Amino acid sequence: MRDIFKGFALAMSMLTTVPFFKIHNFYKGINGYAVMFYPLVGFVLGAILWGVYSVLSPYIASTHLGVIIFALWVLLTGALHLDGFSDTIDGLYAPKERALEVMKDPHVGGMGMIISASFLILKASTLAHFGTFYLLPLVLLLSRLNAVLAIYFYPYISQNGMGALAKEELTKPQMLIALFYSFLAVLFYNKLPLLVSALLVLFVIKSFFIKRYGGFTGDIYGFTIEASELILLNLLLFGSV
Repeated sequence: MRDIFKGFALAMSMLTTVPFFKIHNFYKGINGYAVMFYPLVGFVLGAILWGVYSVLSPYIASTHLGVIIFALWVLLTGALHLDGFSDTIDGLYAPKERALEVMKDPHVGGMGMIISASFLILKASTLAHFGTFYLLPLVLLLSRLNAVLAIYFYPYISQNGMGALAKEELTKPQMLIALFYSFLAVLFYNKLPLLVSALLVLFVIKSFFIKRYGGFTGDIYGFTIEASELILLNLLLFGSV
């Protein structure tokens, strides 16, 4: 039970800037539990964003409030996944044989910066016109479920880092628990098409990066989360799911 709680605390510490349950040591035996809680952490973040929106919506114009929610979203996640998104983009604009080296560089390249800025503008615009903020918990949950499934099912091509520990320690029961409670959330919201859409996004991302690199890295996990969030938001915005 202690390892389960430490896993939850580690997941919160890794994926959020929420000042509770702080733990920064990747103890052996808790990393699989941490991954198991990724979707739940996403749900909590989405619930916070929805709560803030609900409180402020009577007092602030909807467009401006959408941008405020976007800014809070970035702050609550510490731009962690965006960093992985930027590094992944830099790798795509490098020669294939140098891509992984470029992705490990702590400095953001020109294309990573430009496309990340464009990505953020699009995400802010989406939220400025979004009409179903009550679904944010589900969007953030499913985006992180994609990361859990990627960690469990697909090769990890680096031999070190927290991604390697997550891949090594995530067990089938832990993955199934994450999938089970995520599915319950989907049923509660009656949004099965959104789950199908999220899985299709993961399939496309998997197909591309396994063909290009042979597997995933920690940066590509971040890219997966960010891309899933934006696509699911826009599918909801346009009423496609």
